[in-house]
Amino acid sequence: VQLQASGGGLVQPGGSLTLSCAASGIRFSMNVMEWYRQAPGKQRELVAGITGGGNTNYADSVKGRFTISRDNAKNTFYLQINSLKPEDTAVYYCHARRPVAGGSLTYWGQGTQVTVSS
Repeated sequence: VQLQASGGGLVQPGGSLTLSCAASGIRFSMNVMEWYRQAPGKQRELVAGITGGGNTNYADSVKGRFTISRDNAKNTFYLQINSLKPEDTAVYYCHARRPVAGGSLTYWGQGTQVTVSS
C-alpha cells in the first residue's frame, strides 16, 4: 500500500495550493480518504474527508476555504486550499480508511509541507 502526497510548498498569505495524493495497493473507491495536518508542537488533526460516493466533511477551521475531491478512476484525491493563512502552515498527510468487520483498515502517506509566509 502506498499513499503518495504532493503539491506542498511555500505560499504567501491569501494564496492557493492544490495537494494531491495518489493511492496504490488499496481498493480506492471503498476507502474514505482524508487529509490530516500537523503543525509544529501540535497534535495531528483531521482537516477534511471524502467517502467513496463523494460525501465530504471538513474541520470548522477550514470550511469555506478548503475543498476535498477525488477521482476514483485515477486512484487520487485532492485538497484545494484557498485563502491560505499562516496558521495553515503544517505538514499535510493523506490517510485512507476502510471500515471492515470489527474495525477499520487504515493507511498513512508521507506528508507534504505547506508553509504560509510572506
